[in-house]
Amino acid sequence: MGLRINDTIPDITVPTDQGDINLHEWVDGSYAILFSHPKDFTPVCTTEFGAVAQLADEWEKRGVKVLGISVDGVEDHKKWKGDIESFAGAKAGFPIVADEDLTMAKAFDMLPADAYLPDGRTPADSATVRSVFIVGPDKKLRLTMTYPMSVGRNFAEVLRALDAVMKTDGAPLATPANWTPGQDVIVALSVSDDDAKAKYGDVDIKLPYLRTIKDPA
Repeated sequence: MGLRINDTIPDITVPTDQGDINLHEWVDGSYAILFSHPKDFTPVCTTEFGAVAQLADEWEKRGVKVLGISVDGVEDHKKWKGDIESFAGAKAGFPIVADEDLTMAKAFDMLPADAYLPDGRTPADSATVRSVFIVGPDKKLRLTMTYPMSVGRNFAEVLRALDAVMKTDGAPLATPANWTPGQDVIVALSVSDDDAKAKYGDVDIKLPYLRTIKDPA
């Protein structure tokens, strides 16, 4: 069974192009985004990792750590970063896990348990290693996304989802469809109308079960 929302992520140590990282020690106290892909030196993933590099200021502003994952080796990662930075016009300062033995892919259930990497493999051999995980400061999984080979990930949406997770984490709030920071948020059903008004002020009761307030940022 794969990881589910609110599961604690595996406590494993993995090699990266910036040295070994213990996931629990690395995440500890911060939000983190883990994003994986099938193979280095491939077109869609180069654009994706470039998008992550271009968002460096946004990750830093939120105090969020980002970690790439690939089943290729450290030296390939270092060489590929040159292509990423050339394409994106931004430094790819985040580490990339060299998951050559599939330890992380299997621990996060990105591949079947019996998966292996054949000689001369293509990206299709590890197509399912293409996921996004948002992890909380307590090392628990908050959100996952998985994409097919042909669809490049929208990292503006990853950033939006991260903002929504951070906004509602530990608060009796939720975000509506298409929410972006600054827009109204939803009051959880666990809070009464009176308590909501006492806590947040004006409450817009659109339906008995759909109540919104101004973003309490």
